[in-house]
Amino acid sequence: MNAPGELIDGRFELIEPLGSGGMGTVWRARDTVLHREVALKAVRPDASTSDAVRERVLREARALARLNHPHVVTVHHIVDVRPHPWIVMALVPGISLQDRLSQGSLTPREAARIGRQTLSALSAAHAAGIQHRDVKPANVLLRPESPAGPGGPGGAPSAVLTDFGIAALQGSTSLTATGELVGSPEFIAPERVRGHDDDPASDLWSLGLVLYVCVEGVSPLRRATTLATLAAVLDDPVPPPVRSGPLAPVLQALLVRDPAARPDAARLDAMLAQVESGTTPYWVQPTSTAQPPVSVPWPVPPVPTLLDSPRPTAPQPTSLPGRRRPGRAPVIVAAIAVAVAVTAATALVLTLRGSGTETTGGAKGSGGATSTAPTTPPPRTTPSTTPSTAPPASAAPTVTVTAPAPPGDTPTASSGRWIAQLFSEPVGSGTDTRDQRLAKVRETVPEAEYVRSDGYASLRPGYWVIYAPGPFADGRAALAFCAERGRTTANTCFARYLSTSADDFGLQCRPPASDPSGRCTRP
Repeated sequence: MNAPGELIDGRFELIEPLGSGGMGTVWRARDTVLHREVALKAVRPDASTSDAVRERVLREARALARLNHPHVVTVHHIVDVRPHPWIVMALVPGISLQDRLSQGSLTPREAARIGRQTLSALSAAHAAGIQHRDVKPANVLLRPESPAGPGGPGGAPSAVLTDFGIAALQGSTSLTATGELVGSPEFIAPERVRGHDDDPASDLWSLGLVLYVCVEGVSPLRRATTLATLAAVLDDPVPPPVRSGPLAPVLQALLVRDPAARPDAARLDAMLAQVESGTTPYWVQPTSTAQPPVSVPWPVPPVPTLLDSPRPTAPQPTSLPGRRRPGRAPVIVAAIAVAVAVTAATALVLTLRGSGTETTGGAKGSGGATSTAPTTPPPRTTPSTTPSTAPPASAAPTVTVTAPAPPGDTPTASSGRWIAQLFSEPVGSGTDTRDQRLAKVRETVPEAEYVRSDGYASLRPGYWVIYAPGPFADGRAALAFCAERGRTTANTCFARYLSTSADDFGLQCRPPASDPSGRCTRP
């Protein structure tokens, strides 16, 4: 146990502890050689018992020391001693964002400015191969600046991201040898809770929660116990923001449990810049054909209070560039149906399943699903407007009709179909967990199936995707299907385009189906 007055490495004199994080205790210390105060971090002994973990700590500290970024804490020196190493960092004056929030919430503009600065720090770290893994208000320091300093006009404080200690544990478990959780459970991304922490988008989920707390004044996923909090992170819906004004679309875009559906750092920075300038961004998944985000003026909101604050309503654009007017698709569909009815002597069965698509067996809700990996993309088919009453395939031949897609609605690289994604479970969770999820979803959507995403380039690999197959004419039809079943948020339903072309990765549609803001990359 360390104590004030202790000399580390014969040079750094401990003065007082400043706080403890997921990977150790930070001390205010005095450098007796350079006669300056520094922050000295003791990496936890239980995290350094393994030589491999110790080496990761030191390697990542050296990588951070090479970063020269105004919003990343500066690493001066590494003391490689037993029983654990010490990291010598710049002592940042000021208070933490957590201390600032104890005085009251921030305005959307203030939160957007701090969010952009923290995002720039994360982007620099990600470019160096470092993920933070513990982004939270306590790890964002607010350094006071002069009016001409980098903090912004009027001497606004500048955010500095610190405590990258957990980042050094890349590839290791999220629990210590004693079973203690490493990291702050209410800010951990759900995919990290499941053991998949190799995506920088996980840090962006955490940043989204930090921004939520900044403006809403509450931590939406905090529960009474650690286990209850982790369960909430995995499954509970994030309450819609009510005080966030123009920041609300940013929060809704980030706090989606599918990492691939979150905006990347560049798009996120552009959205935050719009909020900081006083306009409201609209989230559009970036693709080569997507329309640019639309923004509308937003009045500067008053400082929100935690007790009463009216929920602002963003003005909606009267029209959206690139929206396709209803064409003659219903006429084409009807003509094809009539032609098939004349030529087919037996019942017509419209099916979306090709010979290489996923199949689901077992009784409803039984969890006994089986699947076959796809080998070819499923055909694009014409959706039926009436319930099918055709006999089983064994009693009548199956005729599959592929209708020409309406103009402007055909993928450039492949033919596929829209689905309503209801849940995604990492493949590493195992088939038992997958089947339990499927059974739960089938309580409200009996026709739900699953597919392994690795077989489709339009999906993020490594997941079991539980979905409703439709058929759906487009993404909005899939969302309307979900809305009829009470699934109206991006965490309970998300329209995706299923194909074997990576060019279709960005073809997504977010709830609600009636939203005219352009959140569907295809109408």
